[in-house]
Amino acid sequence: MAQGILVFIEQRDGHVRKASLEALSEASRQAAAAGGSVTALIVGNGAKGLAGEVSKYKPAKILVAEGGDYSTYSAEAYAFAVVEAVKKADPRYVFAAQTAMAKDFLPRASARLDAPLISDVMRLDVEGDKLSPVKPMYSGKCFGQFEIHNPIAFITIRPNVFPLIDPDASHSAPVEDLGAAPDKVRAKAIDVHKSEGQKIELSEASIIVSGGRGIKGPENWGMLKDLCDALGAALGASRAVVDAGWIDHQHQVGQTGKTVSPQLYIACGISGAIQHLAGMSSSKVIVAINKDPEAPIFKHATYGVVGDLFEVVPKLTAEVKRLNNGN
Repeated sequence: MAQGILVFIEQRDGHVRKASLEALSEASRQAAAAGGSVTALIVGNGAKGLAGEVSKYKPAKILVAEGGDYSTYSAEAYAFAVVEAVKKADPRYVFAAQTAMAKDFLPRASARLDAPLISDVMRLDVEGDKLSPVKPMYSGKCFGQFEIHNPIAFITIRPNVFPLIDPDASHSAPVEDLGAAPDKVRAKAIDVHKSEGQKIELSEASIIVSGGRGIKGPENWGMLKDLCDALGAALGASRAVVDAGWIDHQHQVGQTGKTVSPQLYIACGISGAIQHLAGMSSSKVIVAINKDPEAPIFKHATYGVVGDLFEVVPKLTAEVKRLNNGN
């Protein structure tokens, strides 16, 4: 696997996504083991200003595309940038984090290059001189391992699965302008209306506290938010409560929401439908709190608490705060 790897680096509001640095870290590991090289591609306003941070994760070269049609997100423009970067770097593989943005524009880029796209990969095996990606299938019921015979392939990496390498501040990768812009972008964002976000991005959080119908109503989210604040966690939700309008869709975990792989996942009042499990079953430790001892979530939990979450969660929050204060 001596061929090169191109890594798309996603940035939002001038901040590099941690999941992209995980993809870059894995590319650096694979390249180091096989004698290949890594090229990073940063797209969007302020791309050059982020090159220093990206360089710490040891790419051999950094390509940047900013200004003009790259000033706001456009699936068409970003796909064009990736295709042009492939022409410059001539990689064997294109890596990216499995994010909403990547799911939107990478299929366009792979289609233009007539290349396969293997998404949501959780393991990369080496078969001879080729990578063999492994990903969950059928809502996590099994895993598929893929052989790649194309000259180029796109691979998206599930966040929180591949560890970051130790950043090296002394490494300085040369930065080169992509030097190409799409002739015509038929659709672009002219304004962005943001809903109230949470402090920690759900898909990148190392701890998640999620609520389901067991919280009984939207007025009770405060109880779970208190636990989130104590743990430094992100707030998640099941599809049932999102569909009921209790919380915004950005918090939904599951097959039709976000797929997460935190170190700790605390499910409060969630029964454990297969659609929800598909989005969080790769969590390292799962704690389930439910008053129904027969709830399916307990079959998948590392630890189960059978009890009323309105009694358990406040006590858990108080204990976490006590430990945080060193008492």
